[in-house]
Amino acid sequence: MKKIIFRSEDRGKANYGWLDTKYSFSFANYYNPKMMNFGMLRVLNDDTVVPAMGFGTHPHDNMEIITIILEGALEHKDSMGTGSVIYKDEVQVMSAGSGITHSEFNPSDKEAVKLLQIWIFPKEENIKPRYDQKLFSVSERKNKLIPAVSGLNKEGSLYIHQNAEIYLGNFNKGEQVKYSLSSNTNGAYIFLIDGQIKAVDEDLFKRDAIGISQLSSFEIEVIEDSNFIVIDVPM
Repeated sequence: MKKIIFRSEDRGKANYGWLDTKYSFSFANYYNPKMMNFGMLRVLNDDTVVPAMGFGTHPHDNMEIITIILEGALEHKDSMGTGSVIYKDEVQVMSAGSGITHSEFNPSDKEAVKLLQIWIFPKEENIKPRYDQKLFSVSERKNKLIPAVSGLNKEGSLYIHQNAEIYLGNFNKGEQVKYSLSSNTNGAYIFLIDGQIKAVDEDLFKRDAIGISQLSSFEIEVIEDSNFIVIDVPM
């Protein structure tokens, strides 16, 4: 087994006025050669966008982009003609593929929007771009992990073009969670949104993360009521 701890306070930090963000991996002006990626997981940004501001139109290609809304709402527009608002507990996936432009904007003039943006390298380049989104309510992920995003055709999940999965879970204190990797060549990256958990003998607190590989399964002990994600990706 291999494991690596990513403490919340060790993340990259940036505040652009309209955007307050924490970078789990090197991104934009933050560069740390020890924090470039975890296997095919390239980006995990913890963003807060102030009211009535957002990301202007910009391009992407050959990346699977996943957005998880934690609070508030985010308005999305892209060159495929998609226009939608993503609300709390909704997940958006976008295969940038051969190339796409899009913008993301906080439509509220009063409330900030808080979100996680995740980038995963695709298993094949220059595919046709695609977009999807779905609500995953707290009640349906209560005391269980549900596959919100999957390239393995899991029922009810949003498709991404990679042999990877993202599980969401909200657990009560005292719960025990057993997780089995989807492949012996994959690793699991656990990101704790809120609460306290223990995984492979490591205590994790709010916004901490751990990367686990070369292990087929492991258990997560929920020390306090917790909300976390598990990103299962090829290494």
